Amino acid sequence: MKENISLDLKKSTNSKRWKYVILGIILMMLLGTVYSYSVFRLAVQNYFEVDFTSSGLPYMASLAFYSLFMFVTGRFIDRFHPRNIMIFGSLLVALGWILSAFAPNIYVLTLTYGVISGAGVGIAYGVPMTVVARWFPEKKGFAVGLVLVGFGLSPLITAPLARTIVELVGLTRAFLILGAGFAVFLPVLSYFFEYPELEASSQIKEEGKSVKVSGHTTKEMLKDKSFKGLYINFIIGTTIGLMLVGMTTSIGVEYVGLTATKVTMLMTIFAIFNGMGRPTFGWLTDRLSPRKAMLLSYILIISAALVMVLFGESSLIVYIIGFAIFWFNLGGWLAIAPASTMNMYGTGHYSQNYGLVFTAYGIGAVTGVITSGMLIDAHGNYKLLFYYIIALCLAGIFSTINFIKPQNA
Repeated sequence: MKENISLDLKKSTNSKRWKYVILGIILMMLLGTVYSYSVFRLAVQNYFEVDFTSSGLPYMASLAFYSLFMFVTGRFIDRFHPRNIMIFGSLLVALGWILSAFAPNIYVLTLTYGVISGAGVGIAYGVPMTVVARWFPEKKGFAVGLVLVGFGLSPLITAPLARTIVELVGLTRAFLILGAGFAVFLPVLSYFFEYPELEASSQIKEEGKSVKVSGHTTKEMLKDKSFKGLYINFIIGTTIGLMLVGMTTSIGVEYVGLTATKVTMLMTIFAIFNGMGRPTFGWLTDRLSPRKAMLLSYILIISAALVMVLFGESSLIVYIIGFAIFWFNLGGWLAIAPASTMNMYGTGHYSQNYGLVFTAYGIGAVTGVITSGMLIDAHGNYKLLFYYIIALCLAGIFSTINFIKPQNA
């Protein structure tokens, strides 16, 4: 009788925990609308009568506050029910979009869309990963990678939807409609998230491998040599990825010779690779090791950059292959970083630890845009950009070999 009850509990627990993966994918897809800002950018320029650089301020602010509030929330995430944190973050996202509909200038839009909405995304973003990691202790990287697929694939669904709404009702009403939609759907999805109870947790652990439940505190992590490697590598990975994602169109048009329309169509393919990079590298980090997953990513990026230098000019096929790899690896680093944090420092203080690690994303976003812009403005040569990427990868390989300790490899 006891064996039957235990078996039923295991089946129930296994079925229940996959619910959080599915809900997490949907929720992340909605939060990932922040990556669809390019859909609004031209309309923002025209509506507020600003230049291209100024029109990018809301997007830059949203990425910066997204990473900042990931860190802030990580310090408090274990003190509150995950549902409450996610609902609060969701309502901030909705509020930011709704207030954007009434922004009188680009600076107020930077505050509403960038600061308020970006902070909301940062607050809500880390919770599904933490919940799923605790429900899947035996395959944390793969499960978290699956959830992050939603964020990576978001532009496939939200960008066309947002573009259609803008064309039908205009910029300000589009902000209002999307904000109202977020105010309804995000809190509803957030309501179902919870950590496994003690009995269910014990059933999960029985099926898994050895699991670090206590893990290292943030102070202990900061003292560890491997943390330096992880942090530096995440800066390098996101610098390369965000830089190239932001320049996909300009490189396609000016270096390869494609039309902007053609590049936009190809970005659908790239977005799919970006999404699939997350579960793939999450699985590789679990299956191989953080160290090997990092080195593999750098080798792939170097290979793609070399191909673009040697054969990419005026070649559609090489461009597709090269940028599929680049987008794939950006998605990969957004799985390598959380999976490595869990594998190296355990799940007990994961929210605080990964919140700190994720600040590297904000640094990567800023450095990627600024350094690539300065390089192209100064020389106008995209081949130099790819050499710069190769140099960054070599620095990353050096960091991985010298800082990630063998016992963590």
